[in-house]
Amino acid sequence: MAVTRPYTKKPFASSILLWMRTDRPRQQGMDYWKGPHSKIISATPGFDEYRQLHLEATGPGLWPATDGVETAIPADRRIDGVAEVTFAPVLAPLRGRKQTRLAYKDEVNVFRRTLLYAGPPNSARWYDVARPGERVGARVLVYLRRRNGVRTRDFRRHVDELARTLADTGDLRELRTQVFMPWNEKLWDTPNVAHDNPPDQRFHAALLLGFADPAARAAFLTSPELERLSAALAPSASAVHAYEVSDALTFVKEGKALQHHQR
Repeated sequence: MAVTRPYTKKPFASSILLWMRTDRPRQQGMDYWKGPHSKIISATPGFDEYRQLHLEATGPGLWPATDGVETAIPADRRIDGVAEVTFAPVLAPLRGRKQTRLAYKDEVNVFRRTLLYAGPPNSARWYDVARPGERVGARVLVYLRRRNGVRTRDFRRHVDELARTLADTGDLRELRTQVFMPWNEKLWDTPNVAHDNPPDQRFHAALLLGFADPAARAAFLTSPELERLSAALAPSASAVHAYEVSDALTFVKEGKALQHHQR
């Protein structure tokens, strides 16, 4: 009988969804993000981890079609990348305000839209699903939109149940979840960059799924088991957008800025 592997951390985490400027080649923006911009962010005190998730530029979405659920990613809202920020102590964001102001000023050099999603302390879950020595060779980043009329508490419970089930499959090498507080532009109201986020486009939770390799990822995403899980999720979620992660780069790890990013 499968036993749910416990999560190893309940970190204080936030995610910044990013869209590259369209007046220059997309790859140029992605390179600037992982180059000069990453150095500004990595110097911020109080981080436990800073990681960039680079997303594939095309594709309708990897989640299986599910009745009543939007699984096709709208082209005009397709995310280019996500900055994952995990703080050490709860008050760490206050320590990094000076460096954050530098990041504010630099955003316009690379991004056209940025949206910060945050959860209260201990609302994120990092599950211990990898055995010693196992590495992640492929990832999927999934964003969930809560269905109208579903209470936040019930939605959070459904996300937690989904995560525990996923942890028990034995298919994953990485599993991280976040349930977000209501989105508030004032949390990340940077100058000269768009922050438009209509209510019907907002997200309420995220899952990061890691696999041994692309073949294992593809097998999972086309499995009958995932179809069943998605159908069970449909009463709570009106949209499930699943992105292929083309690169995951860590710049700060265990509270220390790295000389060179790690994959």
